[in-house]
Amino acid sequence: MHDVLIAGAGPVGLLLACELGRAGCDVLVLEQEERTNPWKTMPLGMRGVSASSVEVFHRRGMLRQLLIASGVEKYGTADEDQDTAPAPRSVSHFAGMMLDADNIDTGALPYRLPGPVLEGVMTSLEAVETVLAEQAAKLGVHIRRGAEVSDLRQDTESVTVRAGDHEHEGRWLVGCDGGRSTVRGLAGFEFTGTEPQFTGYTMLATVADPEKLQPGFSLTPDGMYLRMPTPGHIGMIDYDGGAYDRAQPPTVQHLQSVLRHVSGTDVTLTDVTLASTFTDRAKQTTTYQRGRVLLAGDAAHIHSPLGAQGLNTGIGDAVNLGWKLAATVHGHAPDDLFGTYTRERHPVGAQILDWTRAQSAVMKPGPHSRALQALIADLLNTRDGTTYVYKRTSGSAQRYDLGSTHPLVGRNAPDFRFADGTHLGDHMQEGQGVAVDFTTDRRLADALAGHEGLIRYVAGSARNEVGCGALLVRPDGVVAWADGLDPDRDQFARAAARWFGSPRA
Repeated sequence: MHDVLIAGAGPVGLLLACELGRAGCDVLVLEQEERTNPWKTMPLGMRGVSASSVEVFHRRGMLRQLLIASGVEKYGTADEDQDTAPAPRSVSHFAGMMLDADNIDTGALPYRLPGPVLEGVMTSLEAVETVLAEQAAKLGVHIRRGAEVSDLRQDTESVTVRAGDHEHEGRWLVGCDGGRSTVRGLAGFEFTGTEPQFTGYTMLATVADPEKLQPGFSLTPDGMYLRMPTPGHIGMIDYDGGAYDRAQPPTVQHLQSVLRHVSGTDVTLTDVTLASTFTDRAKQTTTYQRGRVLLAGDAAHIHSPLGAQGLNTGIGDAVNLGWKLAATVHGHAPDDLFGTYTRERHPVGAQILDWTRAQSAVMKPGPHSRALQALIADLLNTRDGTTYVYKRTSGSAQRYDLGSTHPLVGRNAPDFRFADGTHLGDHMQEGQGVAVDFTTDRRLADALAGHEGLIRYVAGSARNEVGCGALLVRPDGVVAWADGLDPDRDQFARAAARWFGSPRA
């Protein structure tokens, strides 16, 4: 019997498998596809990985591989001698309205320090999956391709799934099998939300007269279209109430008709290589766990791709769940650690759904939406507006409620640079928690007795300690506890026990 079965070898399933494999769990990944399909390669497989998601790769020693696989020749980092990091160079868009990175107020990003990760990365699903699959193999994870899950049953001790002609048993099953998740349906998760307002299209086509289409995002009186830099790579949104049947392959004639409608031109398509549809249907399961079955990524929440939040939210799910599930498998999880997965990640998913709903509402054709577009465009042209959108899309605004008033607790930990030249991320590559002690008397060292192998102790001064004397960082990079310049050892010990269990004798 395996410790964990994972349905789906996309980025979320593979990242979760790496987290569990690194922790010494026996993991089997079941993937229905035999090989990578063209929707995962460039240009149609292009995805934006946010700075917070890129940091996950940095903290697990995979950043260089990600950059190489993504074809990124130069990935700028801040001057290591600076105390503060420069503003990001790219901040995406809101409802097709591009933002100016120069408008970001760096003073509103107090915990963003100079370091290896300051920007997001444009990559592809193929690149991300390649890096993660190679890492998973090194960690002893088994991946079985061409194995579509068709049935499951669970009891109080295990879950058994049928995939192809075989049955597999595991102590836990995690569905990372996408927006049409089979696991979600078979396990009986309640899936609620809102129905679509539009049908979206993405295609790679031959355009006879591309000059008739403006480059980039274009909001029009009848919808939106996006002309990408790659010739013939076009996206468009038609507010038809989601009426176009996704199971019906879009024809050249249909795609040309929609493109002419939303663009207000007589543009001509002569050929379509690939085309697919999507909607702004926004739904979420009411919980991320039912018995011994859990969900992560699109299996737990679906929404439109507006704002490029789907992949990044799934990455957040995987790193939040991985260490908690591993601790449960190994029997040293403190009480209710597992329950924090749904409590922490469900609100994040709900916020992303609302973020995409807001964009859909603003883009909808009509005089009321056009008035909103003008108003929001003015707001997005301000420093406050641009900074707000950046904080939301980069993940830097995310904060879990961990019951502390300390401004760092619940946030992503700053990537401190220590006196020896290492960064916090360099100390997180084994997937352990990290106790950071900035004091000169190393007062927290003895409080870790019994947590060997679970928490790594790092002591010494840092380039910028942001007013902290010590902090405890969870394996997912979230600050679990922090204190001022005179840190309380007993409070630290209680925080360590809360998140990593009672010290072992």
